[in-house]
Amino acid sequence: MVNDKIVIHGAREHNLKDISLTIPKDKLVVVTGLSGSGKSSLAFDTLYAEGRRRYVESLSSYARQFLGQMDKADVDSIDGLNPAISIDQKTTSHNPRSTVGTVTEINDYLRLLWARVGKPICPNDGTLIESQSVDQMVDRVMQLPERSKIQVLSPVIRAKRGEHKEVFKRIQRAGYVRVIVDGEMHDISEGFELDKNKKHSIDIVVDRLVVKDSIRSRLFDSIEAALRLSEGYMDIDIIGDKKINFSEFYACPKCGFTVGEMEPRLFSFNAPFGACSNCDGLGMKLAIDEDLVIPDRSLTLQQGALIPWKNSKYYTEMLTQACEALKIPMDKPFSKLTKKQKDTILYGSKKKIKFHLHGDFGVNDTTQEFEGIINNIDRRYNHPMSSFMRDAMGKYMTELTCPVCHGKRLNEKALAVKVNGLDIAQASDLSIEKALKFFEAVKLSDQDAMIAKPILKEVDDRLTFLINVGLDYLTLSRSARTLSGGEAQRIRLATQIGSNLSGVMYILDEPSIGLHQRDNDRLISSLKKMRDLGNSLIVVEHDDETMKQADYLIDMGPGAGAYGGQVMAAGTPQEVMKNPNSLTGQYLSGKKFVPVPLQRRKGNGKAIKIKGAQENNLKEIDVSFPLGKFVVVTGVSGSGKSTLVNLILKRALAQKLNNNSEKPGKYKSISGYKNIEKIIDIDQSPIGRTPRSNPATYTSVFDDIRALFAQTNEAKMRGYTKARFSFNVKGGRCEACHGDGIIKIEMNFLPDVYVPCEVCHGTRYNSETLEVTYREKNIAQVLDMTINEACKFFENIPKIHRKLQTIVDVGLGYVKLGQSATTLSGGEAQRMKLAGELQKLSTGNNFYILDEPTTGLHTDDIKRLLEVLQRLVDEGNTVLIIEHNLDVIKNADWLIDLGPEGGEGGGQIVATGTPEDVVKVKESYTGQYLKPVLERDTKLTKEKKASRI
Repeated sequence: MVNDKIVIHGAREHNLKDISLTIPKDKLVVVTGLSGSGKSSLAFDTLYAEGRRRYVESLSSYARQFLGQMDKADVDSIDGLNPAISIDQKTTSHNPRSTVGTVTEINDYLRLLWARVGKPICPNDGTLIESQSVDQMVDRVMQLPERSKIQVLSPVIRAKRGEHKEVFKRIQRAGYVRVIVDGEMHDISEGFELDKNKKHSIDIVVDRLVVKDSIRSRLFDSIEAALRLSEGYMDIDIIGDKKINFSEFYACPKCGFTVGEMEPRLFSFNAPFGACSNCDGLGMKLAIDEDLVIPDRSLTLQQGALIPWKNSKYYTEMLTQACEALKIPMDKPFSKLTKKQKDTILYGSKKKIKFHLHGDFGVNDTTQEFEGIINNIDRRYNHPMSSFMRDAMGKYMTELTCPVCHGKRLNEKALAVKVNGLDIAQASDLSIEKALKFFEAVKLSDQDAMIAKPILKEVDDRLTFLINVGLDYLTLSRSARTLSGGEAQRIRLATQIGSNLSGVMYILDEPSIGLHQRDNDRLISSLKKMRDLGNSLIVVEHDDETMKQADYLIDMGPGAGAYGGQVMAAGTPQEVMKNPNSLTGQYLSGKKFVPVPLQRRKGNGKAIKIKGAQENNLKEIDVSFPLGKFVVVTGVSGSGKSTLVNLILKRALAQKLNNNSEKPGKYKSISGYKNIEKIIDIDQSPIGRTPRSNPATYTSVFDDIRALFAQTNEAKMRGYTKARFSFNVKGGRCEACHGDGIIKIEMNFLPDVYVPCEVCHGTRYNSETLEVTYREKNIAQVLDMTINEACKFFENIPKIHRKLQTIVDVGLGYVKLGQSATTLSGGEAQRMKLAGELQKLSTGNNFYILDEPTTGLHTDDIKRLLEVLQRLVDEGNTVLIIEHNLDVIKNADWLIDLGPEGGEGGGQIVATGTPEDVVKVKESYTGQYLKPVLERDTKLTKEKKASRI
């Protein structure tokens, strides 16, 4: 049957070598191979790009103008292609308003549930709030102080778009004279031209009264009229004071607390009706952090305890003179000052003080109050003399929990509504696993149960999908920007499972990233469930278990970059294992393996110790990180690894060693940090944000290459310096394209086209510069070399060769010297940073931190990466890694295993010690999965060593 296969002919995208391939449909297909071998080029840039383009081209020309044109993949033909959906690793959203609940749309159902079956409870006295009668409203108004001037308002329109002409006509026909439009009083006869695209609020002024005993009857009639006009709502505006909301629906009879309209928007922190007015629904407020102003309270004022004023002669003088006048000792540690003295330093004093200060504009004699450092920072941040000043003061600000809503994002009206005793914020703060149990056990009246049944079904289904992809430890209130790439991808995967589509081609990019082996089975089951619905799954993956469970396995190779782009093997996992051409097959079958060190390092006997770590889910734990070792932090997903290493250890060390202003997570104390020279964080952020940045410029080897070209006889004769060989400055670069090599042609309604520059033909340099050669190669030809080729080309220039060799050592020999940094993957960027560090002459006292460096790496690449990391440790450095990969874990000198579960069930130390020690701990999930791998590979390593002897 022709329709049960995807048939590709002549794929040449990026490094693909004109490949032809047949992929079975409605199967779980895994594409694997070395990093840079062409996996993503086949899956995303060929299959997905063509599937998406064909779908878009089937739409009308009107719809296509909003989607933009899509380039055709460089392929002769693809037959049997289904509509394609890509689930990649781009983080979900950088918007602070996005949460797990909003991204998965579970929040929409929760808002509907609370609006329809929630019970309002008065926050002041715990009374169940029910609808108010007109008599109750009159009684509440009559309690106002006598002679209070009030207006009875009928809110006919509340924040709705439109011109509302019919509303104004209706008001006029009803005989009312005054209206309040968007907060301003108007006469109804004025005539209104409202912007139909903006939201407007309109209140009818029904009556204006002065509170006294004789108005009761008139007030009753006015309130009735107001309620009738706005269908049950009425406001009392106390002139010069506040406005009181009344409703025929919900208000506390004791204190008058009103919930208002029980609609879904009341429970949205993205709508003004539900959001906390203090933080606008963000849950956080930017404020000055005392811990950033005074990071070390053991210092005295004389020693510079106040960091913002430490290097300022003006403010040091002011502080000294203020302390003399206010009798505050400057030679006492700040922590030992009295509370009153500390408050004076921080928030100032009302006492007038004579100051004699030397500023930038001469001597200044003045008598004024001492404003205090917190008020000073606040003034200079909110009313800065320049943007530089604002940025400088911003370093001492941090996002603190909103003091009004306490991080719940909603106002008190929304939080007053409960379902089974919990408000919507409390339900969102439950882990997904606990939330599912809560909604399954929710008890409602017969009528409410009937209303809630379809809503609860949707909520339960979506929570179950999230649990099935290993995200049971997350909470619905977790900010989307704090999710890892793997977590964000699995959330989108859960959303797609919930859509129950069939006949779709899903393309996934390493969904197992950040997932512990324990949770991998659930992920694979979810992928199989999507397949069983009648979908084709094409997964780019390096995980052994996923590859073994695949229906069809495609191994790309044989090398990376220009050396890759071929299909080395394709078939069932068993067929690939038997194929001698497949490197992946050899690792899967056990013919090749990552060796285990037969001896673990003892370290230097010193350690960095953190006591009382309690950020997020950490349970006030004490952790010791031994120095001079290869240390790996492990644990199930959500156990607290990133919190411990990235939020506490990394930031605390950066604060102590580099005076970094980023505030670490909660901990009591840190010791042993003086035993290291510097902390080096090697993350997966891009090495450059512009196409001009490339491996040669990042590793600074380009400076040496340019200097070498400047030393040639031809360059000396022409008077060229090394600046002549830069494509970033005038002189040697091509001025037609400003050294970009390409020119952007804007095509109006078509996508922009990038064409090679006609003058330099993409070389970036002018003809005079290209006439200078070294060993018959000009500067543009050198930049076009792969790093492997350049390493051989410059083998007689030790300085250049050493730098290039480090890039080869981390497995990036296939990358071109002049390749744009923006085209490098996260894993490639991280290894490029590692190469940059390896070039530096090590003092043997550095502390390296890496977070999942195996992301995107094949087992063979991991083997090479481990050799590089072990070399760093052999020089006396400490390498600390957060990792799930068992090949890395088994190579560690010391393991710190967190758990035992994720989320609230985690945050404790389950086991510490060598891998051999951890596998003996029954409570450790890491130990359980590590044991068979460690035993097998230790045996193989010993046999290999014995065979060499």
